[in-house]
Amino acid sequence: MKKLVLALAMLPMLALGQTLEECQQAAEKNYPLIQQYGLIEKTTQLTVANIQKGWLPQVSASAQATYQSDVTAWPDEMKTMMSGMGIDMRGLTKDQYRVGIDVQQTIYDGGVIGSQKRIAREQGKVQAAQNEVHIYNVRKRVNEMYFGLLLIDEQIKLNTDLQTLLAGNERKLESMTKQGTAAESDLQSVKAERLNAVQKGTELASQKQMLQRMLSTLCGIEINNIQKPQVKSDGRNLATGNQRPELKVLDAQISVLNAQEKALNAALMPKVGVFAQGFYGYPGLNMFEDMMRHKWSLNGLVGARVTWTIGALYTRKNDKAKLQLQRDMTESSREVFLFNNNLEQIQQNENIERYQKLMAHDGEIISLRQAVRKAAESKLAHGIIDVNDLVREINQENAACVQQLVHEIEMLKEIYDNKYTKNN
Repeated sequence: MKKLVLALAMLPMLALGQTLEECQQAAEKNYPLIQQYGLIEKTTQLTVANIQKGWLPQVSASAQATYQSDVTAWPDEMKTMMSGMGIDMRGLTKDQYRVGIDVQQTIYDGGVIGSQKRIAREQGKVQAAQNEVHIYNVRKRVNEMYFGLLLIDEQIKLNTDLQTLLAGNERKLESMTKQGTAAESDLQSVKAERLNAVQKGTELASQKQMLQRMLSTLCGIEINNIQKPQVKSDGRNLATGNQRPELKVLDAQISVLNAQEKALNAALMPKVGVFAQGFYGYPGLNMFEDMMRHKWSLNGLVGARVTWTIGALYTRKNDKAKLQLQRDMTESSREVFLFNNNLEQIQQNENIERYQKLMAHDGEIISLRQAVRKAAESKLAHGIIDVNDLVREINQENAACVQQLVHEIEMLKEIYDNKYTKNN
């Protein structure tokens, strides 16, 4: 049902042909890594939930049996005195036993649990940003296939025009051969050139089919027709700023370091809690009673505890220095990325400008080549030139058309690669 709904939603797009943006969006949604967003979010939620359970009572059960080399005992004088009074003071035995449960409840932890939750959330953002980088890279793969397919489509059209032109001249030469005004070899030469164009068309059709299948698989939809992107007259992307997901990863890493620094402060704070202990065993808390009777008993106690561990002070300076070094390394990575990204933008902008200058003369070159080709056809009809001169002029006209096409498609590709480089 889900696939049916998606197919129905895609019908208008399939009828009109897919744009580059539509292919990019489809590829990102179809890419398997898109599922990791939900997995990362769920993992982060579970991690935070586990950390939150630090506020729950901590219960531990234990059992122990010991044999001591010595035990607490009455002084001999007191034992003699009590014996004279008829009191049998047996004393504690050296074998002792205990089965108990301890319960501890944190009331104030100085912000440790809160810091751990912030760190977990920020680490989840880092993973999500890294996943976004991988998915964003899919756009570049779509660009390569899309403009490659667009170039082949246009080449197929030019190849069809070339075949039509050669076929027309072939028919003229066939008529001239029958009339005896042209040699059979002239007809064969043009026919061979037409068959070469047919072979080239077959090769282009095979390449188109391969690219269509690859792009369809990447996007998860059937790609049958694509649209040539439309750009402004200046051909440049005038948007400013850089929104690349790699920078979001670096920002998220800085946030993790900030959360870790706050956790260092929380580690210095005192902790307050309450506890309860209960056990069944021998000896119990009433030692005097246990000296007289060797019986197991139930015992318990409750209380409050304040702990303040200053061990974190010993490493605090070094820990903060390490975090600052990691910040410096992250900022250095940012500068390196922006530097290389800027170089890439400069190269792309120069290429766009170069193609614009080349395209300024493409139309005139084609018009001149077309005029020369038509003149050659007229000269051949009057026997002024041979067929090889005509074929040469036809090929040069076709080459000029292909050159114009390549310049236009390459310029479009550079424009959209520049958009990819800046992500705006």
